[in-house]
Amino acid sequence: INPEKGSPGAAEDMEAAESFIQQAMEIILQEAVKKATNVKEKVCEWRSPEQLKELLDLELKDTGESESKILQCCRDAIRYSVKTGHPRFFNQLFAGMEPHSMVASFIIEAIKTSQYTYEMAPVFTLIEDVLLKTMMKLIGWEEGGDGLFNPGGSMSNMYAVNLARYRYCPDFKEIGIYASPRLVMLTSQECHYSIAKAAALLGFGTKNVYVVPSDNRGKMIPSALCTHVSLQGAVPFFVNATAGTTVLGAFDPIDEIANICEKHNLWLHVDACWGGGALVSKKHKHLLKGIQRVNSVAWNLHKMLMATLQCSAFLVRDKSCLLQRCHCAGASYLFQQDKFYDVSYDTGDKSVQCSRKPDAFKFWLVWKAVGTRELEYRVDRALALARYLAQEIKKREGFRLVIEPEFANVCFWYIPPSLRNLPESPELWKKLHTVAPVVKERMMKKGSMMIGYQKHGDKPNFFRMVVISPQVSKQDLDFVLDEIHRLGKDL
Repeated sequence: INPEKGSPGAAEDMEAAESFIQQAMEIILQEAVKKATNVKEKVCEWRSPEQLKELLDLELKDTGESESKILQCCRDAIRYSVKTGHPRFFNQLFAGMEPHSMVASFIIEAIKTSQYTYEMAPVFTLIEDVLLKTMMKLIGWEEGGDGLFNPGGSMSNMYAVNLARYRYCPDFKEIGIYASPRLVMLTSQECHYSIAKAAALLGFGTKNVYVVPSDNRGKMIPSALCTHVSLQGAVPFFVNATAGTTVLGAFDPIDEIANICEKHNLWLHVDACWGGGALVSKKHKHLLKGIQRVNSVAWNLHKMLMATLQCSAFLVRDKSCLLQRCHCAGASYLFQQDKFYDVSYDTGDKSVQCSRKPDAFKFWLVWKAVGTRELEYRVDRALALARYLAQEIKKREGFRLVIEPEFANVCFWYIPPSLRNLPESPELWKKLHTVAPVVKERMMKKGSMMIGYQKHGDKPNFFRMVVISPQVSKQDLDFVLDEIHRLGKDL
């Protein structure tokens, strides 16, 4: 091997690399953008794992393959993936195509940097700082706070638990579990599963997550929280409230919960990963009334506000560098204190990661391009469409709402003609439980749309529609109800 020569498999010149990128970008534009957002195209081309293994050439070989073969791999990857930007994709808490965020993602990948120090990511460091401060103002923290972007809302919730523990018992960082009494976490029964995962990962144990009952709309009951704050042999230190639950879209009463937490000196975290988008809307921000009183917030901008995945912020009201003290390790090869610039901009030691993508850029560019008013309009329009869908469900025979929607989640049953004359009984619910999975299978294999379903408590399987994208029309929502009937009327 001659170190003076380039790699035998590398492009001989940049022209070849540029040509490949241009061809690939044309495929992306035509197949992953234009075609994938066309309502006349399929949401997905479903294949079983076995079929897909046959269709795709997945084998990795000793020698590289031709450019034409690699470009075909690109086409196949797009073709057989779910088109989440399609107007009839309603399966998750994210949807739609946001062009500015997509371009920001391309730039991030092209620049290929890591946001641990200012010297490595000067532009993105300043952008993250500005975006976090602007989000804090929306929350109501007029005096600011602290925070960072990290890979997903689950990680944000874990940050909150770890930070709350560190505030309660700073010695835990060095001494570990022996430094504290038995600590317990309090959360509602409707919370995201990442709270239990945080307990397992951080060493509390899932049995030390105490579940507070919720009412019939999915909201935490404050009086029930009161009964959990004085436990024999255990010390509550952390309360998790949810602003926009995953299934029902419920918002916990933050103000009332904050009263209890302040009285007992408990860290109050709000998982606003889904519902945080309401803060940009004057009409709907009341859903998070009291959020300015909490200690920390998780907010996913890739959900209601449509940034490309992933774009998740963790925000803290504390201004005493708690986040830094909790997580810092002071790696001398990254965080030298005698650098030639202001090292306060080296924010990487706040994070449990080393390498960290500059995800804030993916929403900063959106906000810069469309402005606050357009963001507000998008949220208001999405919630108005959710109300429209709920009203249409009420009008149609064979459709029934699970609850009136509070946010963009619309939960409902489809009751086929064969079940409509049965009396309310366990037998009806047992049969109804089998309907949604079959309709889901049929829609996936047809590729006409994607909607999620689930059971909830003692309720049988129902559909959960999530309305987000500005590309969605009333006609699309009418189509959904018509299509469900077409797919399920024989059941």
